[in-house]
Amino acid sequence: MTDEAQLVKQLQSKTSKEQAFRALLSLYKERLYWHIRNIVKSHDDADDVLQNTFIKIYKNIHNFKGDSKLFSWMYRIATNEAITLLNKNAKRLQITSEELQQLAINNLTSDVYFEGDAIQLKLQKAIATLPEKQQLVFNMKYFEDIKYKDMSVILETSEGALKASYHIAVKKIEAYLTDN
Repeated sequence: MTDEAQLVKQLQSKTSKEQAFRALLSLYKERLYWHIRNIVKSHDDADDVLQNTFIKIYKNIHNFKGDSKLFSWMYRIATNEAITLLNKNAKRLQITSEELQQLAINNLTSDVYFEGDAIQLKLQKAIATLPEKQQLVFNMKYFEDIKYKDMSVILETSEGALKASYHIAVKKIEAYLTDN
């Protein structure tokens, strides 16, 4: 039995769930935080989404059937939670999700948790010009080095479509960086 299968078994067991969940948190908390942070941009929003993600994982682990990797299942939850927050914030502010992205990028410079330099900020601005799906694919490939195979499970789309999205995203980012 793999380590992941063993962890899932422990997570789904009433007697070992708490201890296994603490292990899961320490294993994936940082990776999921940065995945979410790449989507929502703000540290505070990322913290909120991360907390919601782990609550959903805890409440729904009994529904995990093992059809995909646990990692992929959790990333899908985190991605959906992050997008839900962005849509909710855009609706609350009565702006488009694109305008919300621009606002988030503009706020990065005042975010005490943002450690990037001018080049990093310019890259984030370039990424913000991409459609949502291309942003997700670019962030997952470029920053997190997630394999297309895993990404296809997380985003529920084909590897070919993801490779095309990444390629197009890179071209758009290069054009943005050249022009700005």
